[in-house]
Amino acid sequence: MSKIIILGAGMVGKAMAIDLSKKHHVTSADIDKSSLEFLSKNYSIETVVLDLNKDEDVKSAIKDFDIVVSAVPGFLGLKTMVNVIKCNKNLVDISFLPEDVMHLDNLAKEHNVSVVMDCGVAPGMPNFIVGYHNELMKVEKMEYMVGGLPKTRTFPFEYKAPFSPCDVIEEYTRPARYMENGHVVVKPAMSDTEFIDFPTVGTLEAFNSDGLRSLVYTLNNIPNMKEKTLRYPGHIKLIQAFKAAGFFSKQPVSFNGQSIVPFDFTTKLIFDAWKLGPEEPEFTVMRVIIQGIENGLRKEIIYDLFDEYDPKEKLSSMARTTGFTATATAEMILEGKFSDKGVFPPELVGKKQECFKYILKYLSERNIQYNKKEIVIQ
Repeated sequence: MSKIIILGAGMVGKAMAIDLSKKHHVTSADIDKSSLEFLSKNYSIETVVLDLNKDEDVKSAIKDFDIVVSAVPGFLGLKTMVNVIKCNKNLVDISFLPEDVMHLDNLAKEHNVSVVMDCGVAPGMPNFIVGYHNELMKVEKMEYMVGGLPKTRTFPFEYKAPFSPCDVIEEYTRPARYMENGHVVVKPAMSDTEFIDFPTVGTLEAFNSDGLRSLVYTLNNIPNMKEKTLRYPGHIKLIQAFKAAGFFSKQPVSFNGQSIVPFDFTTKLIFDAWKLGPEEPEFTVMRVIIQGIENGLRKEIIYDLFDEYDPKEKLSSMARTTGFTATATAEMILEGKFSDKGVFPPELVGKKQECFKYILKYLSERNIQYNKKEIVIQ
């Protein structure tokens, strides 16, 4: 039984704490006392009130633990990662941090630690999947599309955020990179919209977002790669209008003699409108498509995920699919099944067959099923 600390007790952080507490001594750290009280009252989880902005407090809090799991908002991701590495602690990270952290690889090696970044449902699982198949075949094309959505479509947004609205808006504003014929192409987020039908859901709208992240440079032998986010049709037009009007700008504007940052104002306003209720039914849908040549045959390999809110554990699907990918990775490190030192995006872990199969088995045991289909293309 290991000692694990989880930084962040939001919806995903809670799910990870609950999952890991069934086998380990778990401590959850956050500045939000109400989130911590829920965990301490209902589960065998210790809690600590912690301001994750304060570096020295974070270093002090993590010093006695075997591994750290970071579920902090993206804007805190980099400093948290640096603090954990410098404390000689292994780390699994799901913060959608905007910075390229591969420059921390040497620092992680110097401190003899394993850091797995972007370890959620997406980015995360598509990286594990393509990393695995890239070792078995000549991959010519990879694309994936993913979305977490409420079952009830409520006007006007028809969307609820299972994590920080700040991180969601990053998806809508950060330029989208993808690979086309061996070259990196950059397009605005929310571009190239298209409608795609899913048997269990119906028609959803897909648009470019920056979900490839590390894949752009770690697996640049694959000439064509693309990622898209899924929403209910019509949602993205509304968001594009917000963006065009300047509501997502991070440049201060003067209003009635006061300086206001539109991004901060907007996220404050929409926080309640986008807040997913604690028992609100929702689902996660994802499709990963890989095309290439394996053993002389041209193949298309498709992984489909459809996962729903768990009424028994009262955990959202997005919290489960994101959080349990991270807890699987933490368990894998604790069991010594992945012990390489440095900073690793999931594709560099998934290339190890035993690691990829471990993750899928762990998720399957929690009723998160990635259904695989192979088609030989004539």
